[in-house]
Amino acid sequence: MAAFAPATLSRLLLVELIVAVLAAGVIVWLLAVAWFPTIRQAIRQLPEQGAIRNKQLASPLNGAQTLAETNFLMIVVDLEKQRNATQTSDLLIEFHKNNFQVCSIFGCMVFDYPAGWNVEFNRPKLTPWWEAWEPIFLGMSAVIVIAGLFLSWALLATIYCGVVRLLGFFKDRDLNWRSSWRLASAALMPAALLFTAGIFGYGLGVVDLIRLVLLFGLHLVVGWVYLAISPWFVPRLPGVLQRGENPFVSE
Repeated sequence: MAAFAPATLSRLLLVELIVAVLAAGVIVWLLAVAWFPTIRQAIRQLPEQGAIRNKQLASPLNGAQTLAETNFLMIVVDLEKQRNATQTSDLLIEFHKNNFQVCSIFGCMVFDYPAGWNVEFNRPKLTPWWEAWEPIFLGMSAVIVIAGLFLSWALLATIYCGVVRLLGFFKDRDLNWRSSWRLASAALMPAALLFTAGIFGYGLGVVDLIRLVLLFGLHLVVGWVYLAISPWFVPRLPGVLQRGENPFVSE
């Protein structure tokens, strides 16, 4: 990471682009194998009639109907909120008559249907719509991940570069504000790779959701560790004496 301090900005951005594309690829893979197949299955279980209009869901489904369920995602239609089943998936999306809720280990969030919604909620309409938009959603997800990583790295580097500059000042390292910003930005990449590996393990079923959340917290700590240690590996300022050198001895 310290080698990025004297490097050019273009070299740093190139390496960050490689890391961001890798992270985006893992996210797209997770959506393609874990979530989107469940959504496709749920759409195929919908009746031939149904729509969301005037802030209400109208559907011929009676009682609580589980449309699709995997370890990652569960989709339920329960117009009268009669469902008493235990949530077995990491994420639950439940459609009610006047709202829908999203539940996970963090609890549930309830959202009312927007007043302007006029959405078909039936198999004949949603099936071709989803088949046409699924590849676009995957591409949009990749773009959002890459743009989000670059934006977060730039913002955090702007916040952390002062710490790097201060450490370099006290350790007599060859760091100015520009090189401190580049080092701070580069120090965030190992943490991103760690969390990307965790997401990949989650998609394979090796890492559960609780461990993935813990890994998210750990990846923040890893970034701080690299941020604190990397300035020590930056070369000293020219003319600064090393420890043990005699300033009165000439060559």
